[in-house]
Order: sequence, then C-alpha cells, then structure tokens
Amino acid sequence: MKIQENISLKNYNTFGVEAKAHYFAEVHDLHELKYATEFAKINHIKILFLGGGSNLLFTQDFDGLVIKLNLKGISEEILDENHVLVSAKAGENWHEFVLYTLSKNYGGLENLSLIPGNVGTCPIQNIGAYGTEIKDHFVSCKALNLETSEIEELSLEDCKFGYRDSIFKTSAKGKYVIVEVTFKLTTQNHLIKTEYGAISTELKSLGIENPTIQEVSKAVINIRQSKLPNPAEIGNAGSFFKNPSIPLAQFENLKEKFPEIQGYANGDWVKVPAGWLIENAGWKGKQIGNVASHKLQALVIINATGNASGKEIYDFSTQIIDSVKEKYGIELEREVNIL
Repeated sequence: MKIQENISLKNYNTFGVEAKAHYFAEVHDLHELKYATEFAKINHIKILFLGGGSNLLFTQDFDGLVIKLNLKGISEEILDENHVLVSAKAGENWHEFVLYTLSKNYGGLENLSLIPGNVGTCPIQNIGAYGTEIKDHFVSCKALNLETSEIEELSLEDCKFGYRDSIFKTSAKGKYVIVEVTFKLTTQNHLIKTEYGAISTELKSLGIENPTIQEVSKAVINIRQSKLPNPAEIGNAGSFFKNPSIPLAQFENLKEKFPEIQGYANGDWVKVPAGWLIENAGWKGKQIGNVASHKLQALVIINATGNASGKEIYDFSTQIIDSVKEKYGIELEREVNIL
C-alpha cells in the first residue's frame, strides 16, 4: 500500500465533482487500514473514509488523508433451518452483495436492491427503501476504534438506529470505521413485502401474483431504473434530501391549504415525501447552470452537464430548501454528507 499525495477525487464520488485529497490510500486488509490510520495520527491530519462515494458531496479539497476501503469477502453461518448469518466486508458493493444473497435464496434484503454504495457505509445512515431498513436484518458490525486501534463488535442495540440515522452519525461520529457487517436472513419462509411504493403495481405489470424474493428484487430494480438516473451516466447521489416528519396538526393545516399534499401518519407525526414537496414547489426538471433537479424524480439533484462544482450543487440544494420552506413551512434536511 502506498500513501499518495494530491490525488483527484473526481472518479471516487458519484457526483463526479472535482476535488483533491492531500493524501490518499487504498486499503485491502486490516493491517493496511491500521497503517494508514497511524500515518494520520502521527502527522496530525484528518481522515475521510471512502466507500462507494455515493452519499457525499465535495464542496472543497480535503486537506487530510482519504482512505478508500477495499476490504472484500463474504462468509456465512447457518443458524437453524430457516435462518443464516451472512457477513460482508466493508468494501463489498452493496447491490452486488444483495444479488449474492438472492442467488443463495436468502431473504430479507431484496427490497434494498440497486441502492448505491458499499456494505461498510450502509449502517451509518440505516439505509432503507420500500418498507425495509438495514436495522430490520442487522445483527452486528465490526469496527476499528480509531482511538485504541482495536476491533470492536457493535450490536443492533449499540448502533441506536433511527430514520437515516445511527450512533455513527451522532455520539460515535468519527470514532469508528466499519470493517464488516453481519445480517440475519431467512433461508425459507421468506417475508415478502410488496405493499410499499409501486412494487405491487410493477409485479402486476410483470404478470406475477405470488412473487419470490428474486422477483421482488427485479420489481424494485425496474422501478428504480425507471425514475433514478444511473450515476455511471449522469452524476448524482440518489435521494439528496430526507423525507421530513411534521406534527399531525401542522399537516392538517397544510391539508386545508394544499388538499393534494401527500403524507404518511405515524402516531402524532406525519412523514411527508420530500420529492412531492420539491416537485410541487416547481423544481422538478429545473436546471440552473450546470445543476438540475432530475426530470423524473425531483428528489434527485444531478450534475447535469458533468461540469458542476460541489459548491454549485450545494447552492442549488439551498435554493430548493428555501423554496420549500417558503411555500410549505417545512425545512428539508440534506441526506447527503457535505464536505
């Protein structure tokens, strides 16, 4: 492993924006990872751990050490006649890992098909889609404690998962780097979830009435491909904003003024689709300079020309936030990490 200097990060982030790392290293095992982190300690520099580069936006150069995590490997342990533990190293591509579980007929992750990124970053924001979240099948993860240089195992309870949230974004932010994640999946008697989003509609269009987990995955992939741009073709980071939750009373007041507003009640709170708010504030398909809101999914901000800077994208997102707040009184929160 070689620690390089002044490396472009354009090919390491799915927005495809230009930024430079003062130092850069790709690590393939724990020995290399510890060596790189010790280098940062000795030189008193910041560290940025990079997975698939799909949930961040560089607005400036990184004056520290960027560590690209390329730890690979998948292992399994049969628990009983209906359950298996599957562990994947942090550098495994998430979608390829999901496809691996489906090839073994292991159920649980099919609704999370085609989400960009790597396995090691998925617990950080408790990724989710179509009624499933990481926490639903997460057992534990192994992480390197950057203070002690020891590997620790964190349980489901330790991680304190919430909506797009975990301990890794709050009290333990900057303390750990995840090196392996373990999931508990089913080997038979799978729980099929088709009631969320357009899954049931897509399955019906495919002529499928009693879907397998593989067919649910196919439906999810079709839906995502139909409305989400491929980062390999046009720079983006998927959903740029979180879906906001507002008090029920506030939602009811908005319903009087905007009868068509969408919302999903959960007790005294209502989750409002950020994509709906953005689209109905007039941003769907809108382009300013090099940046645009995607024409099929307003929730996705794209590097429309391929020449956008991170600051341009950030400023565009700020205009969306201000516009939605002015019209609906709801302040959107960015899901993408800003650097």
